[in-house]
Amino acid sequence: MASTHEQTTDQVLVEEKSSARIFTMNRPKQLNALSAAMVSRLLDLFLACAGDSSVKLIILKGKGRAFCAGGDVAAVVHDINQGNWKRGADYFRKEFTMNYVMATYSKPQVSILNGIVMGGGGGASIHGRFRIATENSLFAMPETALGLFPDVGASYFLSRLPGFFGEYAGLTGTRLDGPEMLACGLATHFVRSEKLQLLEAALVKADSSVPAVISSIIDEFSEIPDLKRNSAYHRLNIINKCFSRRTVEEIISALEREADEKKDDFITSTIQSLKKASPTSLKISLRSIREGRLQGIGNCLAREFRMVCHVLRGEISKDFVEGCRAILLDKDKNPKWDPSRLESISDEMVDRYFSKMNEDDWEELQLPVGSNLLPYAVAKL
Repeated sequence: MASTHEQTTDQVLVEEKSSARIFTMNRPKQLNALSAAMVSRLLDLFLACAGDSSVKLIILKGKGRAFCAGGDVAAVVHDINQGNWKRGADYFRKEFTMNYVMATYSKPQVSILNGIVMGGGGGASIHGRFRIATENSLFAMPETALGLFPDVGASYFLSRLPGFFGEYAGLTGTRLDGPEMLACGLATHFVRSEKLQLLEAALVKADSSVPAVISSIIDEFSEIPDLKRNSAYHRLNIINKCFSRRTVEEIISALEREADEKKDDFITSTIQSLKKASPTSLKISLRSIREGRLQGIGNCLAREFRMVCHVLRGEISKDFVEGCRAILLDKDKNPKWDPSRLESISDEMVDRYFSKMNEDDWEELQLPVGSNLLPYAVAKL
């Protein structure tokens, strides 16, 4: 039987190619969902390479049909059900630290998003400088359907998408394909999957950490794909009109007024997505993204860590455990949210998610500072 260390290292494969390092997330059966061991391993690898002058470039990808389908929330829910929410908090502490290291990294990170990119998969890639979508890419931040909220620094990157597209994507959990990811800025390039091996070889051969050089190499393999006729990105006007509203209730009312005026499948499905989601999640998610518009990545992650600890402890609402039960575990897709209505959630309840935890041994998120990380809160979008 493989040792724990071997199992851990097997979850992230490492290839050393002259001055490049290729890290491959290797849990294909789990769609490369980020286990605690994977997060620790990736964080260690990124920190080691930051201090290694021989490494000029990091390439991150996933094995199988996913880049990374998110965090291993089933394990976190198991710990909560065992009465140990703090183990889940430790997992998110390390994951958010990894997100920060990627966001402030001094060396270019090229993430190859050839497949499913959800939740924590977005956090492991979008903070990096180069994000390559393909015809197989499928992105979503589906947390509001699970009783969570878009975390992993999503309040930073979603709030920086054009107009109010980030509020739309974060609240509805809508799925975006590769061309849509490129159009809205979640991806920096679009490359057909059959060209990826050649692209990797060219990046390794370049032996460079200069972003302009790397960008020009990726440009040689990339294209501007057409958006589908029914793409949500074509509906940015209506999204901006409705999702710019101050509250979730006002957003839904604005959408319903549009639906009354004309039959529109896009508006109808958007309303349905919002009404299926956890009301508590919708409220804290909207506020989180709005606050993210005015904060750097470090402050976003520190605030999101407070929020996720409140979610895990479950004193205000237990929607996270219920959402994971309904969607991931029992799969009856019929969560019983509590509170069940937006009107039942007071501003004071929302405020509590953004406050410090009232626990003696709880600590705020402490983010690393190092000479090999870029200055605090560098904007990458």
